[in-house]
Amino acid sequence: MTNSPQRSAVVLLSGGLDSATCLAIAREEGFAPHAISFRYGQRHEYELERAEQLATSLDAASYRVIDINLAQFGGSALTDASIHVPKSDAFDSLDHSIPVTYVPARNTVFLSLALAFAETIHSTDIFIGVNALDYSGYPDCRPDFIAAFETMANLATKAGVEGIQPMKIHTPLIHLTKAQIINKGISLGVDYSQTLSCYDPGVGGIPCGHCDACLLRNKGFAENAMTDPSVP
Repeated sequence: MTNSPQRSAVVLLSGGLDSATCLAIAREEGFAPHAISFRYGQRHEYELERAEQLATSLDAASYRVIDINLAQFGGSALTDASIHVPKSDAFDSLDHSIPVTYVPARNTVFLSLALAFAETIHSTDIFIGVNALDYSGYPDCRPDFIAAFETMANLATKAGVEGIQPMKIHTPLIHLTKAQIINKGISLGVDYSQTLSCYDPGVGGIPCGHCDACLLRNKGFAENAMTDPSVP
């Protein structure tokens, strides 16, 4: 008796904590994960070095970086150096309004390119590590956005229209807290020292410790009675 071949899946891999966990989950669920990252003009491009490490350590079937340039549009502290990345000393100071670190339509663009890649490798499964709990100010991380994109994917692609298997956008983290995500990743062997979540890292990718992403990440590790292993 032979094992059936693994189904391929495309996994969006930023190099951060959530996407690393998502990659590990895709592998756990029996998929052959093809990881994809984007060089989009982000100020925290160190994350791509981490993404490549994670793709290797988490046994991605393939890894590639797609070059686009959302910095041409600006409109975000992550793609426009003239816009300050907000910093704070406490997680409780964060609110749930859409922050200046939101990159206009980023997940729509990323998922569209992932969808094109999925069709070329005959995959109908895409994993993305969006999360709607804790600090959830981003409009393109909400369940209704993902549901709408999945509907569009099945209307707009040859695979969706003619395929036996519909296109599926997997969001295994969407209803988890950061602490729960970390706990899940640890159980799957994710080495979080390889990840970078900081929006404004220093030389060598040292996290600033005060941006929204750092504060939320630190809270998640603290709730697991841990310190962040990526911090020297």
